[in-house]
Amino acid sequence: MNGPRPEEPKASAIRPYVITRGRAASDTEALAWESLVMATDAPFPASLQPEHQTILAHCQGLLSVAEVAAHIGQPPSVVQVLLCDLLEWGLIVTRPPVPPAEHTDVTMLRKVLHGLESRL
Repeated sequence: MNGPRPEEPKASAIRPYVITRGRAASDTEALAWESLVMATDAPFPASLQPEHQTILAHCQGLLSVAEVAAHIGQPPSVVQVLLCDLLEWGLIVTRPPVPPAEHTDVTMLRKVLHGLESRL
């Protein structure tokens, strides 16, 4: 039976090193994969690479670097370089990843629990 086939992901015909112009890293510090990025309201020039324009189209809300990579179908390392370009040009803003929570003092929690238990 030949029925409709589910859409297969299409790989880009352009090699990642061409997209980044041969750069494996940017001049600035690389963004962590869980860093959040969002496009600014600044007008962007039409001379941007198609990949830069695609990133800006997807970054209307907060997205992580890994999510942007998934949306545009490029490796996260390539997206990190492109995002650093956009950050340098003032076309996106970033928010660092949320640090892991610190351990809560268990003794304070026990005191609260004992205080609640004594009232019941």
